[in-house]
Amino acid sequence: MFRHTKFLQFEAKPERPDPYYARKLQELIGGAYGEMTVTMQYLFQGWNCRIEGKYKDLIMDTATEEIGHVEMLATMVARLLEGAPATATAEAAQDPVMAAVLGGMDPQQAIVSGGGAVPADSNGTPWNGKYIVASGNLLADFRANAAAEAQGRLQTARLYNMTEDPGVKEMLKFNLARDTVHQKQWLRAIEELQADGLESDIAPGALLDEEDQTHNNTIWHLSDGPDGNKGTWSSGEDRIEYLMDPKPLGGPGSAPKPAPELYVTYAANGSGNGSTAAEPAELAEGDVETFYADGRWKNQVVGNSRASSTGDTKAEAQAEGRELARKRGVAHVVRRKDGEIAERHEYGR
Repeated sequence: MFRHTKFLQFEAKPERPDPYYARKLQELIGGAYGEMTVTMQYLFQGWNCRIEGKYKDLIMDTATEEIGHVEMLATMVARLLEGAPATATAEAAQDPVMAAVLGGMDPQQAIVSGGGAVPADSNGTPWNGKYIVASGNLLADFRANAAAEAQGRLQTARLYNMTEDPGVKEMLKFNLARDTVHQKQWLRAIEELQADGLESDIAPGALLDEEDQTHNNTIWHLSDGPDGNKGTWSSGEDRIEYLMDPKPLGGPGSAPKPAPELYVTYAANGSGNGSTAAEPAELAEGDVETFYADGRWKNQVVGNSRASSTGDTKAEAQAEGRELARKRGVAHVVRRKDGEIAERHEYGR
């Protein structure tokens, strides 16, 4: 249940009307990082929270405050639009001063909302529920919340420098302060989730043993910038390895043969210049296969009668198989449990 109090959380009175600035202020209402976004983001996070107590209460307290922020900004927009032209716009536009006012004003504020705020951004794009993040994982959500408050404060700071109206500035000073404290609370809540043993550094903390261990601590140097490996992330005992010359691990990204009913342009014998497209090569002696048998994941060199290695998980066996194929300069095939080939990588051929 929600109850509305007929007083604003902070005063929203401009010194004078300014339809042009009213349009700019719409970004803080219905933009991707506006108050409507954090309102709905926190509400759904709170409603979806599976832990009663401090975390859920913090989320719901903040969510309800954000409803008040929407009201406060909408009130400011309506007051900035006071006296904005409502009729005879064609004749009014002939006056250079009035034309300038109309040129900056959002017509939706006059046509649709009758001189009030609209649930849209500063370009009139309607607010979208896809802006919100409410995953149910509090670590991932709180990180998204801190980022949303950072972006919201950044935009508020920019708008603060776009007005000289003392009344508007006073309200934005309050908004800046609330964005500051909300960033601090989410960052501290993240620390507390970890202290309480509910989450770790990585979200989610599951499947860390299942993931490909070869690739969970490397950064690929894939741009011309040479200095990515000079940060603290790539030094010290817990450094992330910087791969300065990474190689592609997959084959050509070719789509499969299309269904005839789709009428996709397709040459059965290969490319359009008459050359024949190469079909996936058969496994040759010496290639490496990763497959599932007898309750274990195994690696075996084609031509050998016994497996070279086994692993408890597919990721573990796959990493060992890949390394074996690299050393031998051969193909590495990974099969699903049903025996069908899921991946094929060539090393050295």
